[in-house]
Amino acid sequence: MQVILLQDVNKLGKKGDVVKVNDGYARNFILPKKLGLEATEKNLKDLAIQKAEEEKRQQELFEEAKALGAELEKKVVKLQIKGGEGGRTFGSVTAKEIAAGLKEQYDIDIDKKKLVLADAIKSAGTFKAGVRLHPKVTADLSVQVELI
Repeated sequence: MQVILLQDVNKLGKKGDVVKVNDGYARNFILPKKLGLEATEKNLKDLAIQKAEEEKRQQELFEEAKALGAELEKKVVKLQIKGGEGGRTFGSVTAKEIAAGLKEQYDIDIDKKKLVLADAIKSAGTFKAGVRLHPKVTADLSVQVELI
């Protein structure tokens, strides 16, 4: 019997896969636990429509991420931090501070977990911080650190 999986099933397949299983396994395990549906013509058409809608939604998210990435490339986040002699800071600039500065200065809300710092920022100057907006889109944000 062919079954369309509604959820990931260990050692069988992922959600949306069409798999062939024994009739007893389908009747006694997959169908009663609502892990899958029988692969009828109607269900296969519904699956194709759902996949097309999901692909369209993912494409829209990708386009939005590309547009936001292009906008972020043009921005410079200016942060002020306490420092001592020689341009060294007390502590370092964190992703949380960069995200807060971006929200305050440009009203762009980015989760601090999406910011990627190559090294800790422990001195004054201009640095690049990566922003993961989408699995396929990463933008470079300029961060300018000034000492007070």
